[in-house]
Amino acid sequence: MRSWVCADAGLAIMQVLREPLCDLADALWADWNRQGVTVIAPLLWGYEVTSVIRKNTFRRLLTPEDEQDALDAVLRLPVEQRQPADLHQRACALARRFNRPNAYDAHYLALAEMLDCPFWTSDERLFNAVHGELSWVHWLGHYRKADVLHERQADYQAGRR
Repeated sequence: MRSWVCADAGLAIMQVLREPLCDLADALWADWNRQGVTVIAPLLWGYEVTSVIRKNTFRRLLTPEDEQDALDAVLRLPVEQRQPADLHQRACALARRFNRPNAYDAHYLALAEMLDCPFWTSDERLFNAVHGELSWVHWLGHYRKADVLHERQADYQAGRR
């Protein structure tokens, strides 16, 4: 049986922009890789990562020289983009159900629901809005935080960082 997990664009962006919680994101991706988990996302994932990287360059948080490298690195991540029938309809229904202002994030929820797999997000507000009813939604900030911080401290003490 194939093991899938749906991951939002924010988790991928952390791989190159080194945003807060990036150590947790690195550990999560490494665990998925070790376990042979296939990461999936809706087709809008590619548009989102491209937009975020471009926005960071526009805001001068990323140099123009680094923009293409960052985009290439994110697009090399092993993410299967999926577009099942009725994804948009289900996303709209979930956005309505949880009173979300737009349906972008709801596409990830809909995909995970439709393929019966966990969904991991870097968006704490989204997590807080849905986790009471959707037990398969997980926030990155809850992922093995103590273990990752301990490893980071050990690396620092050993001079590996």
